[in-house]
Amino acid sequence: MPTPLNQSLADSALLTKSLPLGLLRAFVQTDAADDGLTPQLLAELKILARTPGLLVACNYGGTLCTAEGISTETLPLGSAAIALRALAALPNTHAAVVSGRSLRDLAAVSRLPAEVHLVGSHGAEFDMGYAHSLSLATESVLQQTHQALAETVGAYRGITIERKPVAVSVHTRSAAPDIVALATRQASDIAQAHGLHFIVDGSVLDLSVVEPSKATALEHLRSVLGVSAALYAGDASSDELAMATLRGPDMALRVGEGPTVAAHRLRDPESFARVLAILFELRRAWLFGEDAVGLERHSMIGNGSSTALITPDAKICWMSHPLPDSGSLFAHLLGGDAAGHFSVEPVKSSQVLGQRYVDSTMIVETRWADVTVTDYLEPAPAGITSLVRVLSGTGTARIVFAPRPDYANAPFSMEARGTELHVVGTADPIILRAPGVSFSITSDGRHATATGDVDLRDGPVVLNLRCGDTEPQPAVVEDETERRSAVAHHSRRWVHELQMPGVKPSLVRRSALVLRALVHEPTGAVLAAPTTSLPEGIGGTRNWDYRYCWLRDGSMTVNALVDLGSTAEAEGFLAWLGRILDHAPGPEWLHPLYSVTGAPLSTEAIIESLPGYAGSRPVRIGNAADHQVQLDVFGPIAELIDALSARQGVLSDDHWELMVQMAAAVLARWHEADHGIWEARRAPRHHVYTKVMCWVALDRALRTAARHGREPLPAWESTAATIREEVLREGWDESASSYTVAYDSPDLDAAVLHIGLSGLLDVNDPRFLATVTAVERELRVGPTVFRYRYDDGLPGLEGGFHICTTWLIEAYIAVGRIEEAWDLFDQLVNLFGPTGLLPEEYDPGTETHLGNHPQAYSHLGFIRCARLLDEHQKN
Repeated sequence: MPTPLNQSLADSALLTKSLPLGLLRAFVQTDAADDGLTPQLLAELKILARTPGLLVACNYGGTLCTAEGISTETLPLGSAAIALRALAALPNTHAAVVSGRSLRDLAAVSRLPAEVHLVGSHGAEFDMGYAHSLSLATESVLQQTHQALAETVGAYRGITIERKPVAVSVHTRSAAPDIVALATRQASDIAQAHGLHFIVDGSVLDLSVVEPSKATALEHLRSVLGVSAALYAGDASSDELAMATLRGPDMALRVGEGPTVAAHRLRDPESFARVLAILFELRRAWLFGEDAVGLERHSMIGNGSSTALITPDAKICWMSHPLPDSGSLFAHLLGGDAAGHFSVEPVKSSQVLGQRYVDSTMIVETRWADVTVTDYLEPAPAGITSLVRVLSGTGTARIVFAPRPDYANAPFSMEARGTELHVVGTADPIILRAPGVSFSITSDGRHATATGDVDLRDGPVVLNLRCGDTEPQPAVVEDETERRSAVAHHSRRWVHELQMPGVKPSLVRRSALVLRALVHEPTGAVLAAPTTSLPEGIGGTRNWDYRYCWLRDGSMTVNALVDLGSTAEAEGFLAWLGRILDHAPGPEWLHPLYSVTGAPLSTEAIIESLPGYAGSRPVRIGNAADHQVQLDVFGPIAELIDALSARQGVLSDDHWELMVQMAAAVLARWHEADHGIWEARRAPRHHVYTKVMCWVALDRALRTAARHGREPLPAWESTAATIREEVLREGWDESASSYTVAYDSPDLDAAVLHIGLSGLLDVNDPRFLATVTAVERELRVGPTVFRYRYDDGLPGLEGGFHICTTWLIEAYIAVGRIEEAWDLFDQLVNLFGPTGLLPEEYDPGTETHLGNHPQAYSHLGFIRCARLLDEHQKN
C-alpha cells in the first residue's frame, strides 16, 4: 500500500524517533550563565537552524569529549553523541567530526554512526585507504621521526607516542607540567630537523608530513554536501584555521580557553552538547513544524478577490496580497511562526470548543469558553485586501500580529499611531486598525511583532487589517455588525438562488461557496487552489503552486456552478479567456495555465527560506507546467460553452466564436503527443484522455451548433469520427483488459474513465465495463482512487486524488452499480474536514490528507456526484 513518505524522510523519522529526545529537551533548559549560552548565541542558533542546508562540524577531543588521549576512556559525551546523531538524521542536515586522530582510531573510539562524517589526521584522512597512498620516502621520514622521539621523550613519565598515517603524535596529558614543557621543546626540534609540521593540539603534539588542513577539510565538506551554512566548534589552534574560513550565516564556537576568532565561547564539552541539543530542537521544529495541523482542518475565507486560511485555533496562517500569486503576508502554513501569522487566543488557557462557518457564508467563527473570534474578508476595491477579525466574549484575549511580507524575506519595522499599527518599509501600505488595544512592539532586527491583551468584558473588539489602501481611514466608520450583515446577506442571496440536490445539500452548499471564493471576480479567472506547495506526500518534493488559472480546472469549476444554476462565474471566465485569445497567436497555442491577470507565468522558483508544510520541501513559486503542451484543455472549454448555452437557452456570438476557436485548435493539433492532464515532467505521449477531450471539443461544438442553429465546419464531424476510431483502436490494451494512459502502454490511468463518461464510448460497451473494473482493481484503495501507479519521472509518492474518486463514483452510476456508488460516495463524505472542506488528495495508508487546500477539483467532483445520485433517486 503506498505511503506519502519518501524513503529518506522515513529513515530520518525512524532514527530520530529511536533517540531519547526527552534527554535532548532536558539539555535545552539551562540557567548557568557561565556556560556561554548567552541570549545572543541562542538567537543566532535560531537563525542558523533555519538555513536550507546545514553542516554541523567539530573537533573530537576537548570538544565532544572531556579529555584527549588514545584510550577508550575518551568516548564522546553521551548527550553530545545523541544530539550529533539526531542532527545528522534530519533532512538537509549533515554532521562531521574533524580530528587530529587517525581516521581508524577516530572511528574506533568515537563509535559514531555512519550518518556522521569522520575526517582524521587534522583534515587529511577522508578514507581508510589514505595511509596506503604514502610514498616510501615519506614512510621513511615518519619511521625516523618515531625513532627519534622514542629515544628522546619516550622514557618520560606520562608521555606516550603514537604512530598515525601522516604523523607521529606525542601525548602529554598524563605528564607533569615541567615534563610537558621539556617534551614540547624536544619534539619541536625533532620536527624541524625532519622537515615536519609541528602541531600543538591540546595535550597532543603532532609531527606531521602535512600541515594542518581542517580548513581545507571543512571547505571540501561544504562543497561536496552542498550546504548553505556551517557551524564549526573546536578547542585547539588547528580548529582556529577552520573557524577562520566561516562567513555569512556560519557560526564558530570556541570550547574552553585560548585565543579565538570565534564570536562565542563555551565553557566545556558539556556546554557544547547542550548547544547541539538546542540546535537539533530548533531545526527539527523548523523542518517539520511543531505540530503540523491537518490540512483538512484549515478553513478558508474569501471575498472574490482575496483568500486566507485559518487554523482550528483562529490563527491566520496563510494570506497573499494583492493578487493570489503575490508574495505572502502570512505563511505560517509553510514555515511556522517565523513565516508570519495573525493569532488570537484566550489569555487564560483553554481548549477550542469548535470552529464553524456562519450558515451559507464564508464567515468563520472560532469559539473558546470565554472568547469568540469571527473572521471574514470584506469586499474592497481592486488592489486592497481587508481582513476583519471580531473578538467577543467575557474573557481576556491575546493578539499577536506578526506579518512577514514576501514569504518572510522583506524586512520592515512597525509603529503604533493612535489606534493603528503601521507596517513601515513595505511596498504597499499595511495598517492594522485596532481601537481599544494597546500593543507592545518587538523586533528581531528584520521583522517586527506586535502583541497585546484586551479585556472583552467591555464589549467586542474589531480588528481591521487593510493592505494596499493608500487613502487614510475615516475617523468614524459604520458599525461592524452592519458590514458583516451585508457580507452575509450577499452570500446567502447567492446560495438561495442555487438549485441544490437533495443529497448532502449542506456539503454541496459549502462546496459551491468554496468554488465561488476561488473565482477571482475582478478578472473572471479561477484558482485551482488558494495555496502553494502543500505536499502530495509528506516530506516529498511534489509540492506545486496552484494559485493560477488552469484552463481545464477553471472550465470545470464554473461548469459545476452552472449545473447548480449560477452562470455569472462562467460568463466572467469566458470573457477572461476571450481577452487572452485576443492576444494569442492562435487558439491552438494557448498555455495550459495563466495568472489571474491573463499573463503567462514567470519561471518556477524555490523559496529556500521556508521549510514547507511538515518539512515538505521545496516551497515552489510559479509552475513549470506553464511551458507544457496540454491539448486536452479545449474539451472542457467546449463542454462549458455547451452547458452554459443549454442552461441559458441562448448562445451569444462571443461564446460561439470561442467554440469555433476551440474546434479549430483541435483540428490543428489533435494528432500531436502532449504532456497530458497530470502534467508528467517527461517526454510527450499520445494520451488517451487528451484524445478523448479533443473528441469532446468537436462533439460539443456540433451539439451546440445544432441546438442554436449555427453552421458547423464540415471538418468537425469527420475529424471527430477519426479521433473516436483511433482512440477506440489504439487506446485499448489487451494485456491490461482496459483502456490505458497512452497508446502502446499497459499502464492504468483513472482519467481514461472519461472514454465512457464523455459519451465517446457507450457505457454498456464491454470495453468500458472492463475499464471500470480495471481502474477499481488497480487504482482504488479503500475510500480513494489513485491517478496511476506508473513511474512519472518524479521522486516520491502521492495520495489518491479526490477527483479520481468522484470519476469512479460517476462510472459506477453510469454502469448501474448504484450500491457501490453510494458506498464510495459515503466514504468520500467521511473525509471532509470539520468545516466541510477538502484538499486535493488522501493517503489511505497513513490516513493523511494531502495537496493544496481547498482544491477546486475535489469540490466540483463532489458536487457532480451529489447531483447524479440525486437524479438517480428521483428516477
